[in-house]
Amino acid sequence: MEEILKKPDFDSDGSILVFERLCKNYRLGQVELKVLREIELTVKKGEYVAVMGPSGSGKSTLLNMIGCLDKPTSGRYLLGGRDVSLLDDDELSFIRGQYIGFVFQSFNLISQLNVIENIEIPMYYQGVSEHQSAARAKELAQMVGLGDRLRHRPTELSGGQQQRVAIARALANDPLLILADEPTGNLDSESGADILAILNRLHTEGKTLIVITHDEGIARHSEREIRLLDGRMQKETQER
Repeated sequence: MEEILKKPDFDSDGSILVFERLCKNYRLGQVELKVLREIELTVKKGEYVAVMGPSGSGKSTLLNMIGCLDKPTSGRYLLGGRDVSLLDDDELSFIRGQYIGFVFQSFNLISQLNVIENIEIPMYYQGVSEHQSAARAKELAQMVGLGDRLRHRPTELSGGQQQRVAIARALANDPLLILADEPTGNLDSESGADILAILNRLHTEGKTLIVITHDEGIARHSEREIRLLDGRMQKETQER
């Protein structure tokens, strides 16, 4: 675990995430399903990348790979210069908590906790002191425009406000990358535009963003579009 605790190193070209011939198969009885096939992908620090594809294309599996929620069947996954495809479950859990900020379509907030407490959760698991985590959570809540909602619980917030809490929580440990899965999927158009504006601001501030989406409008906010079909990368649009 000592090696895992070290700060990540970046390649000379600034690469933060590298997939090398990454494959993921699942076995159902006697049938082996090839879900991801020979994925080659590099994301550099500060990039904003959209991953698109139809249902069944492999987007969710790719998200699980990027988020260290599952392991590849073959190939390598380098995150911050470290081959995380070799790590055990405890080490992967540490990597997720320290280096990856998740934003989900369904918000995934704890209903019994208020805004501050929800944002503090990642810091609690990383052993940050109560005083430090409370101060950091307040700062992040204010950053996403919820300075007047600190003691509200999720049921007292709109969908857009809940997603703002989720973004603040994703930033709590200053992760290497923000991984967002359909971040506006449960929001009306106005709230969705507000969330995209926050993601755009994070990008301009140098955060690394990977957004999984089926929405062309959301993808147009990114620098690069990566498209999947039948588990293979089909097309990439770069540098708008």
